[in-house]
Amino acid sequence: MIQEGKTVSTSLANLRQFASLYCPVNCKFVFMTMPEANKYISAQLITIYEKAEASHISDWVLENVTGIKRTDRIASKGQVISPEQVTQIDHYVQRLLAHEPVQYVLREAWFCGLKFYVDKNVLVPRPETEELVEWIISDCRFPIVNLTVIDVGSGSGCIPIAIKRRLGKAEVWGCDVSPGALQVAKKNARTLGIDVNFIEMDFLNRDRWVHLPTFDIIVSNPPYIPAAARKEMPANVLHYEPETALFVPDDDPLVFYRAIADFGKEYLKKNGAIYTEVNESLGEETAAMFHLNGYKAEIKKDMQGKDRMIKAWFSQA
Repeated sequence: MIQEGKTVSTSLANLRQFASLYCPVNCKFVFMTMPEANKYISAQLITIYEKAEASHISDWVLENVTGIKRTDRIASKGQVISPEQVTQIDHYVQRLLAHEPVQYVLREAWFCGLKFYVDKNVLVPRPETEELVEWIISDCRFPIVNLTVIDVGSGSGCIPIAIKRRLGKAEVWGCDVSPGALQVAKKNARTLGIDVNFIEMDFLNRDRWVHLPTFDIIVSNPPYIPAAARKEMPANVLHYEPETALFVPDDDPLVFYRAIADFGKEYLKKNGAIYTEVNESLGEETAAMFHLNGYKAEIKKDMQGKDRMIKAWFSQA
């Protein structure tokens, strides 16, 4: 967790001062060993992060910069980091101290065991969303034959790509209103060698639905945070992640869920299901909305014990 309200001033000069403990007085460049670099990064980040998270981010930064995994760095702890790498580390630290998410700084995020490229066009993938994917996978009956899936609001593509990776024979689609997000999603699909049909679409424009086939599974992690909650958002989210992927009008927080429910009436196949991530404080309201639209609905809690996911389906006579 980021500790709000704390600021820190640091620079390459500070790094040089830190490194001077291990460098001759007239050393022209900053040379640091792996443990020294780790201490430097952690010492800076602990001013705004909890100790464990600062340590985790420090390891992540070092692996990104050096290309050496933590276990190998421990084994070669005397290895010196080049001046260029020291400069890169300091650049990353400055951005992290401005509360920029480490995933944007390093342009990478892990989701369901896969490494994704991310930038400010897309949300940072969350662990809770991995739980949504696992719920879908656990409900599937194998072998998979003629299964069709669509992810509404794909962002980085993490959900449809992870599903396709696990359900190789499924036909998987993803849609998003943001051209920038779709570029990121397509880049990830290419890099990971996974075939997903990505299309640009404003899902709230129902006239666009005619371009889509029917689906066995509709999945979505749509915007669900009321605009009034902005003041409660941590700086690393509010100042960096795309607002269109986060916020909904205060007077209509279920706007995307109603659209998904209506879409399912026409485009969900027999015995199909809808899976969505939900606002933890609106789980009951979201389930009630699905019930009013003729669905059965199940709320599932995440690992933190919060109402986080809903499955909705039509009862078959």
